[in-house]
Amino acid sequence: MSRIASRFAELRAANRAALIPYITAGDPNPGVTVGLMHHLVAQGADLLELGVPFSDPMADGPVIQRATERALAHHVSMHDVLRMVSEFRTMDAATPVILMGYLNPIEVLGYEAFAREAAAAGVDGVLTVDMPPEEATSYNDALRAAGLDRIFLVSPTTPARRVQSIARQGSGFVYYVSLKGVTGSASLDVADVEHHLAALRGQIDMPLGVGFGIRDARTAGQMAAIADAVVVGSVLVNLIEQHRDDASAIRQAVGALVAEMRAAMNNARSSGE
Repeated sequence: MSRIASRFAELRAANRAALIPYITAGDPNPGVTVGLMHHLVAQGADLLELGVPFSDPMADGPVIQRATERALAHHVSMHDVLRMVSEFRTMDAATPVILMGYLNPIEVLGYEAFAREAAAAGVDGVLTVDMPPEEATSYNDALRAAGLDRIFLVSPTTPARRVQSIARQGSGFVYYVSLKGVTGSASLDVADVEHHLAALRGQIDMPLGVGFGIRDARTAGQMAAIADAVVVGSVLVNLIEQHRDDASAIRQAVGALVAEMRAAMNNARSSGE
């Protein structure tokens, strides 16, 4: 059983939803990332999503685009990201780490080489935003051979045929994009998200995580009541940007919000028992 599957099994037994914070590797500089990863875990993160900087992050809104620009200004590459994960693993062998990014940096290395290096570094799963399941056979084979989970996005407008393909090819969990548009956009319609998750549970036998639009402890709690995982990114990256010149202030601001979200998520689940 993979680290991701094991973590979701533990959480399910404890009636807890997973909290999955996203940060961009190398933002605001490479020296901050590993320490911040550990701090996120200490404040209640169950899994970590680490963004791989790319020059054309088309699915991301302006907040994460600027984070990518800051990381790229320090020339952070895929190899650098994998070194960060490897360093994180020297002190944390339990927390699952997911790489989120785009296909181009993976293709530069080659699917098999990337998968081997990622697994050796301690990566558990990969979410490649611009890799549709219809074209993912060779990619999936390489990740599967290395023991990496294949995580796919599903949105409110995903056709039924694609959902079925994701159900066959994916592993770990499925990331439900709760809003149309890019990261950091609009506000959540909780009833609509709940409706779509109910429909997806009839088609997908994997945990369902919800991302996009999680802005505060209240929305995190609302999603924890109906989803298996809550993914939060832009609001954390925005805090990193605000405090980008002070690593200690970053840890304090980001850690405080993650702890508030963890408490709200726990309360939502306990009050729903």
